[in-house]
Amino acid sequence: MNASQCSKKSEAETTALVEAEVAKAIASCGGDVRAALRATLIANAYLEAEIERLTEAISAGFARGRMRKAPQQITKI
Repeated sequence: MNASQCSKKSEAETTALVEAEVAKAIASCGGDVRAALRATLIANAYLEAEIERLTEAISAGFARGRMRKAPQQITKI
C-alpha cells in the first residue's frame, strides 16, 4: 500500500468517525437537527471563552513566548 492509498484510507476513516459523531449528536437531541446545531454552537462558544480565560491566566514566564498576546486596543480620550 502506498502513501496515497494510506491517506485515502485515513480520510475515509476520519469521515466515517465524523459522520458517526454527527448522527450521535442529532440522536441526543431527539432527531432535531436545529437543536443539535444549537447545542454545538453553544458548546463551541463556551470552549472559545474558556481558551480566552486560560490564555489570559497563563503566566508569561511559563509560556516563554509561545503564546502571542492579543493586540491591545487603544482607547482615545
